[in-house]
Amino acid sequence: MFVQNRLTSWIAGIRRQIALPLRIELWNGQHVDFSTETPRVTIRLPNVSAARYLLTPSLSNLGAAYVEGAIEVRGRAHDMIAIVNALARTTLKAEGKFARIVRGMVHSKQKDAEAIRYHYDVSNEFYQQFLDPAMVYSCAYFEDGDEDLATAQAKKIDHILRKIELRPNQTLLDIGCGWGALVIRAAQQYRARCVGITLSENQFALAKERVRRAGLEHLVEIRLQDYRDVRGRFDRITSVGMFEHVGIKHLPEYFAAIHKLLADDGVVMNHGITTTDPDNGETPYGGGEFIGKYVFPQGELAHIGHVLKAMQQAKLEVGDVENLRRHYARTCAIWTDNFEAHAERARALAGDKRYRIWHVYLAGCSYAFEQDWISLYQIVCRKAGQRSAALPWSRRHMYPAPASIGIGIGIGAHYALADAGLPSFTLLQEDGGAAMASTPPAINSFKAT
Repeated sequence: MFVQNRLTSWIAGIRRQIALPLRIELWNGQHVDFSTETPRVTIRLPNVSAARYLLTPSLSNLGAAYVEGAIEVRGRAHDMIAIVNALARTTLKAEGKFARIVRGMVHSKQKDAEAIRYHYDVSNEFYQQFLDPAMVYSCAYFEDGDEDLATAQAKKIDHILRKIELRPNQTLLDIGCGWGALVIRAAQQYRARCVGITLSENQFALAKERVRRAGLEHLVEIRLQDYRDVRGRFDRITSVGMFEHVGIKHLPEYFAAIHKLLADDGVVMNHGITTTDPDNGETPYGGGEFIGKYVFPQGELAHIGHVLKAMQQAKLEVGDVENLRRHYARTCAIWTDNFEAHAERARALAGDKRYRIWHVYLAGCSYAFEQDWISLYQIVCRKAGQRSAALPWSRRHMYPAPASIGIGIGIGAHYALADAGLPSFTLLQEDGGAAMASTPPAINSFKAT
């Protein structure tokens, strides 16, 4: 009776402050609507004890209750996240227990590998339900704002390869290569000699198979390897959606490792999510706590200022910083729509609990980017201490010419997605004739182990 009375008081308080397209179904068959609008979200409390989750409706509290099956939630994920956030703002203060907290984590090769495999080794088919055909699991680049996901992901990779000024025959290391899309494109478009590393066994297996099917084994090597174990020197290094797993305290070590692997005249591009809290805290109302528990164990987000400082400490000079927050909000929104469109297959592949985790996680990320709780930066660096003549005069090289996507050597690249989501490229001379760059040395001809 005490809990029921508290719930009745809580409902009355919410309804006085805000109207929401929300219905709560009680264990006794009764229901309560929070506006005259048709409910877009329904929360069912199967028993009286489930009421306690509503009384402190943090994203962590309600998210955990939904994932664990303690409550039932029906509705589209975008609506669920928006309504839960409205409940949290109305009920909770953004300080105290539900403020942005800073959690210290212990990172090791073993713990990091376990965390990566927990997140990525669900199944490759599971990720195919919401990613683009090339399976790029990072922020897309909507250059015009109206691209479909596959086009935006292809543009993102091209944007990165132009930023690092990749040239034919250069060596490229991709840290956290995912399912291989970036190294495949770099090899096809630039004839670069590429090494992609991942800690995910599923990604490793499929990326190797995609390289084989593309006929690029002489140019691309995929490794199941920790970045701390890589040896050699590379002309270019990319890291896309990986450094969030490194740990805030380990960022100087991470960037120092990159500095060691980078050729003296090399270029590196780091693409990753950051918190917008200058103190490196998590998102408010328990969002970060939920993701840390259910989605990205060992994941930590640093503020952009902290990242730039760590780069400078590692003797890397930052040359360009681009904020892609709007792009990631859209990317996650599209992923959410794709996930819901293939809900039954995703549930069959992952099971009920993991399905519910991803259902709210993808939409929650979109909301967090929209609200400026988290952001996404691409940062281009070179080794510090070089003469200024080594630096570009402008950012012009980062953007394609109107008629084609240039690669900086008088040749354009036109691309499309081939079978199985593999990017397919034809190199075109300025006069429109087909051309191929001279065949570079095979991947095993340079020292990088």
